[in-house]
Amino acid sequence: MRFDLDLPAWKWPFYIMRHPFEGYEDLRWKKAYNMKVAMVIVAIFFIVSICDQLLTGFLHNYSMTKVFNIVPVIIQSILLFVTWVVGNWALCTLFNGEGTMRNICVNTAYALVPYIIGRIINIILSNCLTRDEATFLTFVNIITIGYSALLLISGMKTVHQYNFWQTIVSMLFTIVAMVIIIILAVLLVSLFQQVYLFVYAIYTELLYRNPSLSSAALILIMVGVIVAVIAVVCVAYTLYEKAQIKKEQKKLR
Repeated sequence: MRFDLDLPAWKWPFYIMRHPFEGYEDLRWKKAYNMKVAMVIVAIFFIVSICDQLLTGFLHNYSMTKVFNIVPVIIQSILLFVTWVVGNWALCTLFNGEGTMRNICVNTAYALVPYIIGRIINIILSNCLTRDEATFLTFVNIITIGYSALLLISGMKTVHQYNFWQTIVSMLFTIVAMVIIIILAVLLVSLFQQVYLFVYAIYTELLYRNPSLSSAALILIMVGVIVAVIAVVCVAYTLYEKAQIKKEQKKLR
């Protein structure tokens, strides 16, 4: 199998699991990156994260399933995956990394396979083992998380063509970049929320003071005002830019 690399796309993640160091090199050499398989793995990762909270045996389940909320699961799975890919790509672009966003996404998704398998095993075992036997679950967690971390390091090292220490440093800085991205995203969401509340307050006030106007007409008026403001700003910026160009032309003369 080591020398027969004409594998179907779905077999590459399992091949990489069996060859954690050479597997990514073979993947890069064959240019066998497959986004469809990567997206399926991420989808399975998300589903397993949900099952981990809902189907884990009650003796080992410390989450509040009666008040289950899917938002934290999305943040802990899909959002973390996306921020890792974006943060690593943005950072390694500055550090002369050779990996594209597509390659980083595929390598990261393939590295999740051992962790996903470990979570599935733990979900099954948690419904069979007593609380005193929780050590087995911890052992599976440590092994699968460690193996996924090993695959991730190998994947990032290969995709960017770094040495070991460059890979570790880039991954640590990627974690910092992830924190910055999440903070900026939270601030952006908060800003949009404040803008929405402001616009909605104006809408309700106008509707209260002009009860004869229909909601559709009021929305059209507000959209027209917003478009007019944007148009005025664009015209003012264009005039300012032209004035600056004329000043530069006069200086050159």
